[in-house]
Amino acid sequence: MPHTRRPAVGYLTTIGAAGLFAVNGTVSTLALQAGVPPTWLTAMRCGGAAVGLLAALALVAPQRLRLTWREVPFLAVFGVVGVAMTQFLYYVAIGRLPVGIALVFEMTAPVGIALWVRLVRKEPVRPRIWAALALSLSGLVLVAQVWQGGGSLDLLGVAAGLAAAVCLATYYLMGERGTATRDPVALTTWTFVAAALFWAVVAPFTARFEAGVLGERVPVSLGSAQLPLWALVLWIVVLGAIVPFWLSIAALRHLPPTTAGLVATVEPVFASIVAWLWLEQVLSGWQVAGGLVVLGGIALAQTARTAAARPAPAPAPVPETPAPL
Repeated sequence: MPHTRRPAVGYLTTIGAAGLFAVNGTVSTLALQAGVPPTWLTAMRCGGAAVGLLAALALVAPQRLRLTWREVPFLAVFGVVGVAMTQFLYYVAIGRLPVGIALVFEMTAPVGIALWVRLVRKEPVRPRIWAALALSLSGLVLVAQVWQGGGSLDLLGVAAGLAAAVCLATYYLMGERGTATRDPVALTTWTFVAAALFWAVVAPFTARFEAGVLGERVPVSLGSAQLPLWALVLWIVVLGAIVPFWLSIAALRHLPPTTAGLVATVEPVFASIVAWLWLEQVLSGWQVAGGLVVLGGIALAQTARTAAARPAPAPAPVPETPAPL
């Protein structure tokens, strides 16, 4: 029985995922400010998401977890670069930059993807990609306010945000290949498993993590309210990873991947609003304007590749996997 597409459902689930990812940026910032290193926070998020997704699939559709040895190297690289490093670098960035600004740098990934497929893969891409590149670079100049000598933003944070964009682009490009042979839910699950195993080796909790720290109460910047650190980590795992990833995947049953990707660009806007209301992270007028210019460049990059890919017999403009923010 053919599946009935409901675009309204796709838009709502995509916006819901973007909203949860946006809130996750602020919650993660609170955890980082409480003293949790980016490595541990990434390890807990990846490990928790891997366990949750594995358990869900094992109960609902265990056959989708079948794996061959030929897939292991691909999934290992996908998980380490596309998931583990993307999230780690994002956490480094939001630890040094306002959440919305860090996301603006990371979300330039689609522009890099379009340039990659044009210059490396030699795929046809409409000329608007050059306008997209110009808009994105111009917007980043405004965001960084370079006329102030680069002092308005932390340079390590900027570098981490741009490096996260490269890893995110890798995630999308590998996801495009991976979803050709495996369903998106199982692919996402195994990439989180690979990322969790990577962090289990790189930052083992047994060696340097005191579980008692999770019981400490930390301020949440809402008056005098405090919560145990484990509650923030639980939010990051469940509502910052598992649920928004599921919503992103569900949206692709009702929207083309490129449309979902364009709608998802509201995430930096949501993240900036949440961080402003919750953490009082105020952006300058130039930074707000620059962020909007960058989002315009991202939209142009997405449509440039989509328009060019339509005549192909089996187009795959954007991978059917959610971004690991």
